Amino acid sequence: MSRGRRSGGGGGGKGSKGGGSGGRGRGRGKGSGPGRGRGSGRPSTRRAASASNPIPSEQDRKLSERVIAALNDSERGPLKTKELARALDIDAADYRNFRGFLVGMERAGTLYRVKGQRYAVASRLDLVTGSISVTRDGHGFIRPDDAGEDVYVPAHRLTTAMNGDRVVSRIERRPPGRNREGSVLRILERARESIVGTLHRGRRLTYVTPLDVRLKKDVLVTPGAEGDADDGQIVVVRLTSYGEGRVGPSGEVVEVLGNLSDPGVDVLAVAHGFGLALDFPPDVVAAAEDAAARGTREEGPDRVDRTELLAFTIDPADAKDHDDALSIVALDDGLVEVGVHIADVSHYVRPGSPVDIEAASRGTSVYLVDRTIPMLPPVLSNEVCSLNPERDRFAVSLFVVLDADGRVTSRRYERTVICCDVGLSYEEAQAVLDGEGSVSPEVDEALRRLDDYARLIRRARRERGALDFDLPEAKVVLDDEGRPIDIRRRERKESHRLVEDYMILANEVVASDLEARDLSTMYRVHERPPREKVEALADTLSRYGVKVSTRKAMTPSDLQSVLDTVRGRPEEALVSNLVLRAMAKARYHTENLGHFGLASTGYLHFTSPIRRYPDLIAHRVLTEVLVHGGAQPYPDRNELTLEAERSSAREQAAQEAERASVALKKVEFMERHLGEIFAGRITGVAAFGFFVSLDDFLVEGLVHVSSLRDDYYHFAERDHVLVGEKGGRTFRMGERVEVQVARVDKEARQIDFAVVRTL
Repeated sequence: MSRGRRSGGGGGGKGSKGGGSGGRGRGRGKGSGPGRGRGSGRPSTRRAASASNPIPSEQDRKLSERVIAALNDSERGPLKTKELARALDIDAADYRNFRGFLVGMERAGTLYRVKGQRYAVASRLDLVTGSISVTRDGHGFIRPDDAGEDVYVPAHRLTTAMNGDRVVSRIERRPPGRNREGSVLRILERARESIVGTLHRGRRLTYVTPLDVRLKKDVLVTPGAEGDADDGQIVVVRLTSYGEGRVGPSGEVVEVLGNLSDPGVDVLAVAHGFGLALDFPPDVVAAAEDAAARGTREEGPDRVDRTELLAFTIDPADAKDHDDALSIVALDDGLVEVGVHIADVSHYVRPGSPVDIEAASRGTSVYLVDRTIPMLPPVLSNEVCSLNPERDRFAVSLFVVLDADGRVTSRRYERTVICCDVGLSYEEAQAVLDGEGSVSPEVDEALRRLDDYARLIRRARRERGALDFDLPEAKVVLDDEGRPIDIRRRERKESHRLVEDYMILANEVVASDLEARDLSTMYRVHERPPREKVEALADTLSRYGVKVSTRKAMTPSDLQSVLDTVRGRPEEALVSNLVLRAMAKARYHTENLGHFGLASTGYLHFTSPIRRYPDLIAHRVLTEVLVHGGAQPYPDRNELTLEAERSSAREQAAQEAERASVALKKVEFMERHLGEIFAGRITGVAAFGFFVSLDDFLVEGLVHVSSLRDDYYHFAERDHVLVGEKGGRTFRMGERVEVQVARVDKEARQIDFAVVRTL
C-alpha cells in the first residue's frame, strides 16, 4: 500500500448503514473455526456433536431432538438402540449410522447408557454433564453445560478426572444452602494429552510430579521411555494411560525442557502445561504471507480513503501490535466526530482459511510474563494488520458524533484506509495531558479534546451504575536473562482511561446495532451475581462496617456504592477483591444478556481483532451486513453458540496461564528475600492458615496454621477468623501483620510466611 496523500477536510465521507458503541479492554478469548452443517436426508454418518466434532448440522439437531422426545415419552423407560430405531422409523439401511449417532450423543453427555445397553436422557437420571475444575486441595467443581448451579465433587469421588476434563456426574446429595454434591461417573473428553512436571529417577521406578498443583497424581514413566532426561529436570510427558482405580496415570517423556532454574524454562513449562502453541505450523505461516501480500494489493470494495485524518495509537511502550487508533474532528453546532479505527483483520483472514482455523484454535493472544504468544502470525499481527505509524493501513472505522454532554447523536461505519501520524505510549500521552510533554500542536490539541469527551462518556457510564474497579496490579520487571529484578505496581493513568472509554463506547455501539438487526454474533455477557454470593458478601462486609442490602435484586449501583464507601481507606483493595470474587465471570454468548459490571444493556468485543477471535467474528458480521449490505455470514446461531463456549474456555485458559507465569516469577523474586521481614495485610483466612499480601511487592504468601506455635487455632468460617483456643488471639481478614519470608517452592509456586507480629 502506498503512502496516502493528505488532503484537507475532516471525518466526512459517504455514510453507511449502522452505528454502534463499544469498548476496549484487552480481554482474551478463544474458540474454534466455524463448521459447516450438512443437508437433510438420511441420518448423518458422523456422530452427534462432541468436542472433537463440535458443529452439529440442522439435520443432526432435529434427529437429536426426536431421540430425546422418544426416550422422554417411553413408557418402558430406557430403550435399546433397536427399540429407538423402530420408534423413530429408521430405515434398515441407515441403522449402522443411527447406532453411531447414538454413541455420539452419549459421548456428548446428552444420553447415558444404563444396564442392558439401554439409553436414557442424562438429565432424567439426575446426571450433570460439564467441565470440571480441580482446586489446590484436590476437590472438584463441575460447571454444567446447561449453566446451572455448580456441582461439588469431593476428591475421593473424582475417579481419574483431571482439571479441565468434561465429565458426567451423578448428584449424590443436596445439602441445604450449599452446592449440590456429586460423583464422577464417566469422563467424556480429556482436557490434556500431556503433563509438564519434574522427573524423578528412582531405583525401580521413574515418575513425573506435575507442576500444576491441581494434578494430584504422579505420572509413572514407562520403562525405557525416559529419554535423555536427568533426575530433577522439567519434562513434557505424553499420557498413555489415565489410570484406573488406585493405579495412577502413566506415560512417556516426549520433550526435555531443562532445569527449572535455567532462564526461561519456568515460563516455557507454563506454556506447555496449558497446551499453548508456541510456533505456527509452516502451512499457516505460508498462508499468512500469501494473505498479507494479496490483501495489501487488493483493498476490496467500498474502501474509503481517510488518510487525511489526524489519527494516532496509544498503547504500552513495548507493544508490537496496534489494534486501534483514534481521531477527533470539530463539527458545527458544538459537535465533534470521534473516529474509532480498528485494524481490518477480516480483510486478510478469510473464514475457513488455514490462518482462520489456526486463529480460531488459539482464540486469543496470550501475554505471559516474558513473552507474547500471538493469535495471528507476526506478518499479520505485527505488520500489515497493525496500525503502525506513517504507514497506510486498512481499518474498520466507527465514526460517532458526540454532543456537548458526550452523548452519541449519530454514527456510521466505513471500511477505510488510514495513516496514523504517530504511535504514542501511555506515558507519552499522559505527559501531554499533564502539560509536561508535547508531541506536536495538532496531536496535543486532539489528545486534550479526546480526554475532555472521554471524561463525559465515563461520567455518564458511572451515573448509570457501571462499576469502576481500581485494583493494584503487579508488573514483574525481568533482566535480559528473564530473571525477576523488581515487582512494581502498574499505574492506571488518565491516558489508560481515555482509550478504555472510547473502546467501551465502540463495543456498546456495535452491539446495539447488530442486535437491532437481529444479526448472529458473539456478545460479551456478564450476568448478575448469584443471590447466595451476594448474601455471603453482605455478611462479610458487615464486619467492616459496610452495609449491603439483600432485600432486593443487586444492581451495579449498589456495588459501586460499596466501592465508593471504602475508597481511600486501608481496606479498599481487600473490599474491592471481595466484591470482584462475588461477581459472575464474563463470557461470550450468542444471546444478549447484558453486561452487569458495565451496567450495559448490550456489549460485545469489537476493538481487538488482532488478538481476540470473537472480535474477528464481530468484524465479519458488521462489514458484510452494515458496510456492504450483504447477508449475515453466520446464519446458524447454534454454530456460533458452540464457538462462543470455546472462546470463553480458551480465554479462561489464557488468563490462568498468564497468572501462573507471573506467580512463578514472584516466587523466584522472593527467593532472594528469604529471611527478610515485610509488612502486609491478611487477604484470606481458611482452616489451614491465612494469606498475606505484602505492601511493597504485591506478593501473596501463606501463613500455615502449623507455623502458629503459640496456641491451637480454630477457624470460625462465618467471621473469617482464626481464633486461638487458649489465649484467644485472632487473625482476621483485613488485619495488618508483619511476616518473615520462611520458604519458597518454585515447583509448587508457593511462598510461606511466618508471623512476626500484628500491627
